[in-house]
Amino acid sequence: MKHGSPCSRRRAEQRLPPHSCALFEKGPHGDQIVSGLLPDHGGRMATARSPCNPQSTVDLGAQYITRTPHYAKKHQSFYDELLAHGILKPLTSPIEGMVMKEGDCNFVAPQGLSSIVKHYLKESGAEVSFRHRVTQINLRNDKWEVSEERGSPERFDIVVLTMPVPQILQLRGDIANLISECQRQQLESVRYSSRYALGLFYEAGTKIDVPWAGQYITSNPCTRFISIDNKKRNIESSEVGPSLVVHTTVPFAVTYLEHSTEDVQELIYQQLESILPGLPQPVVTKCQKWRYSQADSLFLAVSSPGLSSVHKQREHVREKERERGAPG
Repeated sequence: MKHGSPCSRRRAEQRLPPHSCALFEKGPHGDQIVSGLLPDHGGRMATARSPCNPQSTVDLGAQYITRTPHYAKKHQSFYDELLAHGILKPLTSPIEGMVMKEGDCNFVAPQGLSSIVKHYLKESGAEVSFRHRVTQINLRNDKWEVSEERGSPERFDIVVLTMPVPQILQLRGDIANLISECQRQQLESVRYSSRYALGLFYEAGTKIDVPWAGQYITSNPCTRFISIDNKKRNIESSEVGPSLVVHTTVPFAVTYLEHSTEDVQELIYQQLESILPGLPQPVVTKCQKWRYSQADSLFLAVSSPGLSSVHKQREHVREKERERGAPG
């Protein structure tokens, strides 16, 4: 699974995890960011930690960063920054079945890909909170009033939505009126694939004897990709056990999308054992369902691919509010 190029520092607050809503409140105490339903940083750049040993981690979503020649020039300063801080380093471990295009360069994150998100959030100086389910977005007195399942509505200067499109279209309030019919049609045309990821954590000293750090699988109905995560990052430690992640095929995920996580995890593990017979027993497992894994068909805006702005329609919303007697 590949992930796009890293964002600029200037847009760090906007490049939030894919299942998040960024709410900006500019004031004497800095910006505030509320990051959706997520329990931690990362989204599809999520890094899970073993409850037995927090130093043992595994990337459950994106596995590495691919820098194309285009972004090597456009985002050179950002790559330089991440490399200088040790947040990224070149991927040198063998990944069997990887398709490389001329000029591409791959990078891994020694501390997990969520460390990229954490770096930019730290640089922003913003306060970050998690586990908020936004239900409505309205415009009130030139502020965005955001309502969630629990708690009172709050007002913000800017709202940036980066969750999957179907979740955006479910939001109620003025946001529904702000999206033009043309924008709605474009958004509704976006399609996503689904996958499951299974992370396995092992005791210190455990050996997983394979010649590769990652492998793309083409002959299994369930398994598409396997990574020995610590090996992929070139991290070896006598005190920290290895970790492994399995990504399923899209057809498998679609078939079992509404099944219990426990049942799906057992099926994935059975297929993994058929590929890697004699695999040691993990001490902890973590199964993640990516209902919206990757966009199969993209939203192509003219000015900026993947970005749609609705703030220019504010006056239209104010007129609608005045017509129905709303404040502001």
